[in-house]
Amino acid sequence: MKPIRFSRHARENMGFRGASDAEVTEAIQTSPWQPAERGRQECLKEFPFGREWNGRGYSRKQVRPVFVEEPDSIVVVTVYVYYVP
Repeated sequence: MKPIRFSRHARENMGFRGASDAEVTEAIQTSPWQPAERGRQECLKEFPFGREWNGRGYSRKQVRPVFVEEPDSIVVVTVYVYYVP
């Protein structure tokens, strides 16, 4: 698999939304890719969570990176995170 790079925007969103490099990388490497807007790709991976986020308890977390496949790397443009009770 190609190396995965993170845009500054993706890094900021990951920190704010609670996703790690490892989670995003695992999602891209192990989940099916789907077409996204503007010729990008996206995927979705669910992880066990079992903790609080912003004062509420959640059992699972879904990580959805949006990325572009370039000739020699994958560039993560943004990352969405969904917390599931």
